[in-house]
Amino acid sequence: MNYKETLEYLFSHLPMYQRIGPAAYKNNLDNTIALDNYFGHPHRKFKTIHVAGTNGKGSVSHTLAAVLQAAGYKTGLYTSPHLKDYRERIRINGKMIKEKFVCDFVNTNKRFIDQLKPSFFELSMALAFEYFALESVDIAVVEVGMGGRLDSTNIIKPIVSVITNISYDHTQFLGDTLEKIAEEKAGIIKKDTPIVIGESSSRTSQVFYNKANEMNAPIFIANLVYSVNDTFETADHRKSFNVFKNGELIFPNLKHDLLGEYQKHNLCTTLQTIEVIQTKNINITNDNIYEGFANVTVNTGLQGRWQILNNKPLTICDTGHNETGIEFVVAQINTHKFDKLHFILGTVSDKDVHKILKQLPKTAEYYFTKPSIPRALDEKMLQQKAQEYNLQGKTYENVKEAYEDAKKNAKETDMIFVGGSTFVVAEVV
Repeated sequence: MNYKETLEYLFSHLPMYQRIGPAAYKNNLDNTIALDNYFGHPHRKFKTIHVAGTNGKGSVSHTLAAVLQAAGYKTGLYTSPHLKDYRERIRINGKMIKEKFVCDFVNTNKRFIDQLKPSFFELSMALAFEYFALESVDIAVVEVGMGGRLDSTNIIKPIVSVITNISYDHTQFLGDTLEKIAEEKAGIIKKDTPIVIGESSSRTSQVFYNKANEMNAPIFIANLVYSVNDTFETADHRKSFNVFKNGELIFPNLKHDLLGEYQKHNLCTTLQTIEVIQTKNINITNDNIYEGFANVTVNTGLQGRWQILNNKPLTICDTGHNETGIEFVVAQINTHKFDKLHFILGTVSDKDVHKILKQLPKTAEYYFTKPSIPRALDEKMLQQKAQEYNLQGKTYENVKEAYEDAKKNAKETDMIFVGGSTFVVAEVV
């Protein structure tokens, strides 16, 4: 099979959560363990950092990878989902996995794959680990797909585990309370392995303390140590932060090329993680930190995080897609001056869309649409639900039509925002 045929096989023959939803979910690690045994435990051949959390785990993973690259380490990066190309999920020093490697991996092992019938995510993880091992990476940053305890990535033995924060998402699998969700994500905490928690919470912190104590894992709460202020956007389109540790300024004017205001939370999580791995024979200097933070998108190819698509009119896309993610998005929209907001909105059918809709600005003109995946929520149904919250606008059968109409209608002094789902953003970047 060539690359196109290989992707078709992966997408159509293997259950893929991003496309079909709950039917692809596995509540055990049986297939993951079978794949790991079959390939000879490739993840044991390099160091790993494990990153979980409801929001921000992608940004933290990419920023850690960018800093490690700046420090001279050959760095693997495994994230999900992808926006345009499947190969975005698996990178070494920012470069996507080669098409030939994907084809050879599937063609060579197809008989075993057909016999085992792993999920799309399970096989992708095995592919990533095999690639990183054969390419002899020094270290790999591994982002959890969903949850933690039962996630396929949870077979690794990292030098540090990271949980960015806890919010409501994937509640049908992870639980319907913050405490239950925290328990699932706390499943990545390993024996004698440091755990970094990005944000403390009265409802979830004790869950992490209890699990860390059970596993004899040193625990670090980033936002109790690190803080930031004086954020502003620089002339070279970066966000500048003054970063404090225990009240002392340690990183003045730390520039970050991820422009979302919410990145200040991810920044603290990342710096706390770096501090921990510096004790694990990973040599990272302050210069490496400045260089890495300033060049995340260049070093790792990250897209879709408060990404500017156009300046006149100001056009922004962001992959925030759950209650907390949308809260940050709306807050940042409100920091901008514009005459009218054109909001292109689409989501997936298994999302609690009401928690999103109730936060959205009522003065915007909405362009209700759907991404091109089976899980997409029908645009007319989305419109009906939105009307319950006095959100008004037209429907469009696809994202492209919605985007083109918004560009046609918007004046230079207006603002266009594209979001609600990672899969909507994928069709405009």
